[in-house]
Amino acid sequence: MAPTTEPAELVARVRRDVGRNLLRARNGVKYVTGIDRPKVGTTPKDTVWRRDKAQLWRYTGDPGTGPVTDGTPVLIVMSLISRSYILDLYPGASFVAALRAQGFDTYMLDWGIPDERDAGNGLDTYVDELLPAAVEAVLETSGAEQVNLIGYCYGGLLSLLLGAAHPDLPVSSLITMATPVDFDEMGLFGRMFDQDRLQPDDLVDQTGNVPPEVIRNAFRVLKPTADVTQYAVLWEKLWDDKQMEGYQVMGQWTRDHIPFPGRAFRETVELMREDGLMRDRVLLDGRRVSLRDLHWPVLNVVAAKDHIVPSRAALPVCELVGSVEAETLELPAGHVGLVMGKAAATTTLPKIFSWLHEHGARDTAEQESA
Repeated sequence: MAPTTEPAELVARVRRDVGRNLLRARNGVKYVTGIDRPKVGTTPKDTVWRRDKAQLWRYTGDPGTGPVTDGTPVLIVMSLISRSYILDLYPGASFVAALRAQGFDTYMLDWGIPDERDAGNGLDTYVDELLPAAVEAVLETSGAEQVNLIGYCYGGLLSLLLGAAHPDLPVSSLITMATPVDFDEMGLFGRMFDQDRLQPDDLVDQTGNVPPEVIRNAFRVLKPTADVTQYAVLWEKLWDDKQMEGYQVMGQWTRDHIPFPGRAFRETVELMREDGLMRDRVLLDGRRVSLRDLHWPVLNVVAAKDHIVPSRAALPVCELVGSVEAETLELPAGHVGLVMGKAAATTTLPKIFSWLHEHGARDTAEQESA
């Protein structure tokens, strides 16, 4: 179609472009100086339990959200190296707010920011100590008899190990999201730690932990053109206040990592090198645990366009667990697109809501019949 030569349309187009450029100039100054930076993690919450750096948050919902209507609380387990506000970015793009709006009593286990006192935390610290204690705290706070778990990324891995090590915990179901289990399929990230390449201690600093800038640079290696692409996207979105808000908070999160506790990092590298989950060779504090012992119902949510946890690395979850009720949901989304954006709104969230309501309702009915 040939460009229009109508004078009125040309004038309108020029005015539109001039207006957008003025907005780009205004928003560009705000972006560079940090003025009016959007606030993240704003859904109201209370801290109901803490141990060391870990905190358990109970979301109370925004005014008008409505009461809790589902009897089985939801406990979200975050990754050890990511800020938890990715699941509570801002109003209209908040996974926890969406859960709360659906009537779920929603909790999140945030690990805090490790320092030298946490360098000795191993996988058993989280799986044998902190996670079971957090589950107990949710039950005590809510008065429920079981919880539904949602594990995001590395938090999903910790949740799987929890089910393998403590299958008798009162867990109604487990949802894993973008959770790696087949480390042979982790691409460049996995190959970094081949025996003849990087050693874990090469990345540990004087605190005994892996510093956040190392983690950030590792993710940049996975997608080396990301910074250039982001600046191109920034120019396109700079005139639109709403899109600019989303760009800012996502850019903040991708740059905002936290230290990885040294011992847990070394054990994770060993798990990667051995491909321990796929080969059923997982050691937790010297004892062998197997995902075959996990019998909770499992929903495995996989992002087909994920460059951090490739879908091939996450797909085998249901093959590894011992549950007779295990289902995989693969979506055309990226690592974050699972919990925000069009795919999340149209597919991920409705499926998760349905799954949680189903298992919560089933648990309630069983309790009543008993």
